Amino acid sequence: MNRTARVAKVGALVVAVAISFVAGRVFAQDVKVQRGVKVYEEQKCSVCHSIGGKGNQKGLLDGVGAKLKADEIKAWITTPKEMTAKTKAERKPPMRTYPNLPAEDVDALVAYLLSLKSKS
Repeated sequence: MNRTARVAKVGALVVAVAISFVAGRVFAQDVKVQRGVKVYEEQKCSVCHSIGGKGNQKGLLDGVGAKLKADEIKAWITTPKEMTAKTKAERKPPMRTYPNLPAEDVDALVAYLLSLKSKS
């Protein structure tokens, strides 16, 4: 095999590995977002919040992924009392704490909410 063919073969291999890596990450993120949808439903978040017109319209989450960073969303889920004070939120009732929500579920819920980039 000549040098040009070897370089082309290596280049093709590098591209294939890169595509595989990116596709794997996208798939993993999609799985996490889908788990977040399930957590949202299981925790009955729609009693206080709405997405896409479904749920309590007083707590709109449409577009939240464009407004808040991941750590801010996570703080709202894990330490809502502190976030209420920090942001001077006045919504009643205040958001409740979820002390028994596994870290993986919190991360999935954050991924789902981050995926909400525009108003539905």
